[in-house]
Amino acid sequence: MEKSFKLPYEPPAKYAKKVAYMSMEFAIDQALKTYSGGLGYLAGSHMRSAYQLKQNLVGIGMLWRCGYYDQERDGHGNMVAQFRRKYYTFLKHTGIVVDVIIKDTVVKVKALYLDPSIFGTVPMYFLTTDFAANDGLSRSIMNQLYHPNDATRVAQSIVLGIGGAKVMEELGGVDLYHINEAHALPVAFHLLSKYGSVAESKKHLVFTTHTPEMAGNSVMHIQLLNEMGFFGTNSLEKVREVTGMTGDHFEYTPAALRMSYLSNGVSKLHGEVAREMWQNYAGICMIKSITNAQDEKYWTDPILKKALEDNDDDTLITRKKELKKALFRVVADQEGDLFDENIFTIVWARRFAGYKRPDLILRDYERFVKLLQNTKFPVQIIWAGKPYPFDQSGINQFNFMTNLSYKNPNISVLTGYELGISAILKKGADIWLNTPRRPQEASGTSGMTAAMNGAINVSTNDGWIPEYAVDKENAFIVPEADTTMSFDDQDNHDNYYLMSLLENEIIPMYYEKPEQWLQMMKNSMQSVTPTFDSKRMADEYYEKLYNQDVI
Repeated sequence: MEKSFKLPYEPPAKYAKKVAYMSMEFAIDQALKTYSGGLGYLAGSHMRSAYQLKQNLVGIGMLWRCGYYDQERDGHGNMVAQFRRKYYTFLKHTGIVVDVIIKDTVVKVKALYLDPSIFGTVPMYFLTTDFAANDGLSRSIMNQLYHPNDATRVAQSIVLGIGGAKVMEELGGVDLYHINEAHALPVAFHLLSKYGSVAESKKHLVFTTHTPEMAGNSVMHIQLLNEMGFFGTNSLEKVREVTGMTGDHFEYTPAALRMSYLSNGVSKLHGEVAREMWQNYAGICMIKSITNAQDEKYWTDPILKKALEDNDDDTLITRKKELKKALFRVVADQEGDLFDENIFTIVWARRFAGYKRPDLILRDYERFVKLLQNTKFPVQIIWAGKPYPFDQSGINQFNFMTNLSYKNPNISVLTGYELGISAILKKGADIWLNTPRRPQEASGTSGMTAAMNGAINVSTNDGWIPEYAVDKENAFIVPEADTTMSFDDQDNHDNYYLMSLLENEIIPMYYEKPEQWLQMMKNSMQSVTPTFDSKRMADEYYEKLYNQDVI
């Protein structure tokens, strides 16, 4: 294969700058399991929209041997994380192999190519060390996304950041690197070696931060990073000088903010939170806000979309019920529950994480049971999502809900939350329940794609929601809790008002005011695009980040 970076189109002038977008995960297609959750969904939509806009952009990712994990159940119904090797015959060898140094060992990094014609993305290169030229330890770097071992995680960052940069240099180079979260931070040190100073190297780097909690931002012991080769050929003294990390602990995010010329948070609210988080760190770059979005072309059911455009209410109603039936066939297959498309259906589906509070609706259990047992206004509830495979607390929570579902015929918990089932859930939901503890959700894009398919968001006022929701017109918003209260008190507050909304407004409207419900459903669909279509986001990256002069 020819070693060159070629596009299947001529980019418009405003998208002419050549950019390499680096991410640990990309959710491109159900067939390519290189992602865990929202970060990957966002990156995948970005790659598709960049292709639709004919941007001069290329994606750099990692070819995980076992993906994230396959979510299954044991004989008792409890969650099991299975790590199975994946093979992708549609990825083509480029002939490019580069060297990176990991703990004084030369590790070979091979680049495989995803052609734009396959899934409708910009050209993409997936990196691997899992081939015969490397020893067993070097090959194991690619075993799984977000490996639990610190040294392996560091090695993965070196492969993505330094290996990815070297692959792009083999392909003729780029003008700018964009790192999606700080996992690929070693690229900054590769650029520092190449250009000699931060003043020069930062002209070629921009950064997107996603995590609004200090605890969620990666910190490693600086000696471990130095020994592993995270800093490339730079001395530890030089690294301390340019990053301001004078102690034993190296903070990825402020280092990225100091070594980039611009950065962004992923919603207006998150931009504000990020600027406040890092305001006492000297020398960081400007943090803008570019709100995440999703690819409307990929996610939206075309029949629903056309019915909305034609103002064809009958087709809209009929199609929504057909999509609910499709979801319920999955429920029946996995869980043996027979759900009814005429019954109000709540879906909570996203990464299982504590701050996202999948169990918020259960907090007042007696009230929850009363909701389930209301024969006048029956309810069906579906949960789905993957905990981190080594997060026993999250797994226990998932198992508790699974066991609860066995006792209630109108509750179901599904496994295998990937692109395919995610789309089915969003298309089949009446409401999309979003319950993060404010302001811990940086953006949260699942509700965007749910709204594109006629689901109405019921949400705390966090992430992207404040930019979208008009309460009781296109969404239902849980009144904000005082964030200075304890988490326990915030959770009690949010549960109380969520249940009140469901009992007194949302469910009665669904059954007794179908015309009003239909109008809210249409409002939901109409107001989510084009603002939250990722073509807007991809365009803003060029306008607000890539094409800006270095400050």
